[in-house]
Amino acid sequence: MPEPTEGPTVLRILLGIQLRRLRESRGITAQEAARAIRGSESKISRIELGRNAIREIDVLDLLTYYGVGAVEREQLLSLAEQANRPGWWHRYNDILPDWFQSYVGMEEAANSIRIYEPQFIPGLLQTHEYAAAVLAVGDIPVSEAERHVILRKERQRRFTEGRLKLWAIVEETALRRPIGSAEILRDQLRYLLSLSSRQGLTMDTPEGNSRRSWSGPRRGSGLAGPPAGRARQSRSPRPGRPTAGPAVRITPGRPSSGPRRYSPARPEPVNPGKQPR
Repeated sequence: MPEPTEGPTVLRILLGIQLRRLRESRGITAQEAARAIRGSESKISRIELGRNAIREIDVLDLLTYYGVGAVEREQLLSLAEQANRPGWWHRYNDILPDWFQSYVGMEEAANSIRIYEPQFIPGLLQTHEYAAAVLAVGDIPVSEAERHVILRKERQRRFTEGRLKLWAIVEETALRRPIGSAEILRDQLRYLLSLSSRQGLTMDTPEGNSRRSWSGPRRGSGLAGPPAGRARQSRSPRPGRPTAGPAVRITPGRPSSGPRRYSPARPEPVNPGKQPR
């Protein structure tokens, strides 16, 4: 049985998978299952895909129709009860679209996340002031902006507690683009540098044909980088082979070669419709 800490979104998906397995193993069609709960085929589809909360009475009727034994029945009914408990993010459902509530639910259950962000610092790595400035660029109503910022900080909780690993690829333009003010950008970049000692974060920044990386040590892998306080550059390629440019990975300690200093003097264009997750 899954752990209840996985969150209701993932639990609904797992329950739906189990119900579909039971139905198909008995040769029952979706139409026949729908009649058993006095519903439609589309309702069976939503249940099996975990898209909506599932009434426990519907689960009970389906399990009875499928002839499920007492032990498995109790397990699945317990899973249905857990899946119907609202997640912490449900208190923001008045300002979030349904699809994003599902996204946050999946995010809450993830062990690791890979992110590509071409325009802004990823939401899971933003400071409070930077997040507020980014949201101000879009079409978020002023009356809702602060709650969106609080939600974003709540989503960062599992990462700051060390329970979520992040691998973020962030374009250099996102690091250069001034958001709100030069001081907000500087504080954001300082915050990113302060995260470089975290084992759960890898941040890559491609620049044309070159690539710079901020990463905490990862023991047992080839991505651990050099000893603390040293910078690693890629070797020159053999003649006739294409090059990806120099690469530097910054590891904990004071590196001998720091990251490039980004200046807000040359602002980059901002797409107001693009909001980082």
